[in-house]
Amino acid sequence: MHLSIHSKQPGFKVKMLIIPSNETEQNGFSVFFFGKETTETEVPISKYEATDNGILITPYTADGDEGLAKEYPLTVFPKANTVSEIASNYISNKKFILGTDKYGRDLLSRMLIGIRVSLAIGFVAVFISLLIGVSLGSIAGYYGGKVDAAIMWLINVTWSIPTLLLVIAITLALGKGFWQVFIAVGLTMWVEVARVVRGQVMGVKQQQYVTAARALGFNDWRIITRHILPNSLAPVIIISAANFAGAILIESGLSFLGIGAQPPTPSWGGIIKDHYAYIILGKPYLAMIPGLAIMSLVTAFMLMGNALRDVLDVKN
Repeated sequence: MHLSIHSKQPGFKVKMLIIPSNETEQNGFSVFFFGKETTETEVPISKYEATDNGILITPYTADGDEGLAKEYPLTVFPKANTVSEIASNYISNKKFILGTDKYGRDLLSRMLIGIRVSLAIGFVAVFISLLIGVSLGSIAGYYGGKVDAAIMWLINVTWSIPTLLLVIAITLALGKGFWQVFIAVGLTMWVEVARVVRGQVMGVKQQQYVTAARALGFNDWRIITRHILPNSLAPVIIISAANFAGAILIESGLSFLGIGAQPPTPSWGGIIKDHYAYIILGKPYLAMIPGLAIMSLVTAFMLMGNALRDVLDVKN
């Protein structure tokens, strides 16, 4: 956070002084998934000059007035052997392509990290919905009778509850957080998958190759997994693409309401929540940029779902 450069327009440039500090050790798993944590301190400056013992900087101020000058000795900068090397190694011109938010954070960086949340919740939620939906749908469609009636009752009850309200209830029960939202969204998206799989299985199980498999003495598990499901999953792939887009929208809505990914984790919905008031305060791009990103990502997955439908449709 750099409060002195908050709410700056896209393309804003400023000189940045980097003050190094001792780096903390991180394992490779943490670095791969969450990035390398840095303990360096960045200070926006308006001007600087070399002194006998170090460097004298003037901090950047939003109103244009000169801030209180501060001197940093040469010993603070381990990679600089002389005073002249401080400027070349530790001062750089930083450009904020999308500007800064109301806390002075780089909006582009937060958007790039925020897409990780959106894509992750899409993959995890779709995986959970497929795991539950395909299992219950195939069991209901294959066995029928009372088993089908019981699973259909569960599907209809879950289907009758508004998705957003159910997600909010599950989130409040599990607590606010990153993984809780994944589980909550996944537990509400399996119903449509189960209904489609049930219908497909009911049609495929009447085919002659399934009858032949029964005649050969194959057990129900093998018939379902090896013969029925592989010929029933084309519509499920299409639904998964739509569910991916739906999961992104739900997560953005939850983050906007404050019960999604919690700060300091950036989320596109959370960025809109922090800046929606700026739409009427002369800086609408702070809320419009994440809004357009959500719209573009959801549209991309919906178009991909339509393309998969055309490719997998055997009638074409």
